Amino acid sequence: MSWLSRLTERRILKSLAEGKLQGLEGEGRPLPDRSGEAHLDPGEAMGFRIMAEAGALPEEIVLKKQVAAQQLVLAGLTDMDARKAAMAKLADLQMKHSMAEEARRRFLRD
Repeated sequence: MSWLSRLTERRILKSLAEGKLQGLEGEGRPLPDRSGEAHLDPGEAMGFRIMAEAGALPEEIVLKKQVAAQQLVLAGLTDMDARKAAMAKLADLQMKHSMAEEARRRFLRD
């Protein structure tokens, strides 16, 4: 165990003993599922989380939710004409999502 790990562990144990880690928001509940953030670096994930908690979602996230919703709609359709229309809408949403994602990456790179 490295010196940093030991120091971190000691600080956590000290905070536990002093009661500083009790009464925190979300205590006793499981951690939220953040598997959708696996492709993001931690800084971007934190930024998205802060914006979401403030009620301001970037276009990329709104489009990602719309894509997921459209995939559910498509999965429930059996009529071929309705499926074609739903697939066209899904392709459009996926394209817009990819464009928004690329715009964010370019913005952060420059």
